[in-house]
This record gives sequence, structure tokens and C-alpha cells, in this order.
Amino acid sequence: MTLLCEVFNVHRSSYKAWSSRRGQINPQRVIEQSKVRELFNASNSSAGARSLADMATAQGVKLSRYRAGKLMQQLDLVSCQLPSHAYKKAVKEHVDIPNHLARQFAVTAPNQVWCGDVTYIWSGNRWAYLAVVIDLFARKPIGWAMSYSPDSELTGKALSMAWEVRGKPKDVMFHSDQGSHYTSRKYRQLLWRFQIKQSMSRRGNCWDNSPMERFFRSLKTEWVPVTGYGSLIEATASVVSYITGYYSQLRPHQYNGGLTPNESEKRYWLYYKTVANFT
Repeated sequence: MTLLCEVFNVHRSSYKAWSSRRGQINPQRVIEQSKVRELFNASNSSAGARSLADMATAQGVKLSRYRAGKLMQQLDLVSCQLPSHAYKKAVKEHVDIPNHLARQFAVTAPNQVWCGDVTYIWSGNRWAYLAVVIDLFARKPIGWAMSYSPDSELTGKALSMAWEVRGKPKDVMFHSDQGSHYTSRKYRQLLWRFQIKQSMSRRGNCWDNSPMERFFRSLKTEWVPVTGYGSLIEATASVVSYITGYYSQLRPHQYNGGLTPNESEKRYWLYYKTVANFT
């Protein structure tokens, strides 16, 4: 061994120190790897290094993006994310319901502006439809419903849930696309009963409702299996788990400065109460 150390120009004390710690377990690395694997599994294999680092740090295990990426390599974890795609643009506005929101997606308080949309998910041997309402303040889902029919009854259930959950607020604006399930008399009557102002995207312009498009993209790339679900019951349970669990409580959101929707709203109300008590 002395001869080998001389050949490779390695000091014998360095070799002895390396050989003595070679079999030792690094407790900190074990904790970090365990946390990364736990959060990666919780995200249905969708979280990348940046998201894992933010979530782990929020739970007391401080990680940088590069450290999280290195741990992912060590654990053979690969995030499943789809590439970006182009949207078709249009300039025509709905003649009856203008685009009052006009892409002003940054709002200053909860219950100012809600957005809604409908998407489709394979369940069993047919398509099921999911209607969701989100609050733009923290991009938090507040109402949802699933069925086999993309009609006004579906979107009405999602809106009613949001209105009840948020304590029947007033002076809310609701923005959506120009789908028939939002322009029907039944749906507009529901908005009138809740005293909610309606706003609509220009026809064929997805960017006018981009927060909803982004939410559905996250849902399908991070959570929904490529082959879909075996039944509507299974699909509903999985989607609710994503909305109330991973997306709202655990997943960091860049719009919220790395905070989850729940944490962002929680901090707003704490600050609001503090200011109210002070004044």
C-alpha cells in the first residue's frame, strides 16, 4: 500500500482517513434523500429539483435547487413534465359579455376575481368532464365538480361550491371562456342570484384565461395517469386529492413567491387582521 501511495502521489495519512470513513453513513444525506423521495412520491413523480427544494426547505430540510437535483440523480428520480405548446390567438370579443378582466390576473385580495373552466379526463370507457373555479389571488381552487356531461349543471355545481365555501362573498367578478355552459341562461341566472359580475375571454383566445389553462396543465402533467382512470369515482377521488392535498397544501407556486395557495391566503388574513387591529 505504501508503494501505491507513492506511485499515485497520495499521502498515507490521506488514504487512511479516506478508508476509515468509507463505510460510515452520513445521517444528513440519509435525511435529505428520504425527504426528497417522500416529496417526489407525494407529487406523483411530477416535481422537479426546484419544487422539491422549496417543499423540503418549507418542511425544515434546507436544500438548494442544485442539491435537490444531485439527490434526484443519486435516487434515479426523473420528473415527468411535458414541453410547452403554442396557443391560437383571436381578437373577437363576445358581443353580450365583454372581457372585463382584460388579463389583469394580479389581484390584491381573495374573493375579488374568480376564474373557471372545464377540461376532460378519461375514466372507464368514456370522457368525464371536470369544472373548476379558482381564486386568482393565490391561484387556489375553491370549487369543482365532475360528471359525464359538460353542461351548465356541471359548471353551476362548481360555482355554487365556491360561493358556499367562501362564505357567500359580494362584489366578485367571475371570468371564463365563451363555452355554452357559461353563456346559458341557467348559468347567468345563477351568477345574478349570487350577485357575481361576469367576464368572458375573447373567442378562441386561451391567453385571456391563462391561469385556468395553467392549472389544468399542471393537473394533467403532474397527476392524471397517461391512460386515465378506471371509473368516474376513481377519477373524482384522485382529482380531489390533488386539489385539496398536493396542489393547495404542498406544491409551491411561483406566482405566490414559492408559497402554496393555502399558505399565501393564510398569511394574507393574518396580515389583514393585524392591520385591522392596529387601526
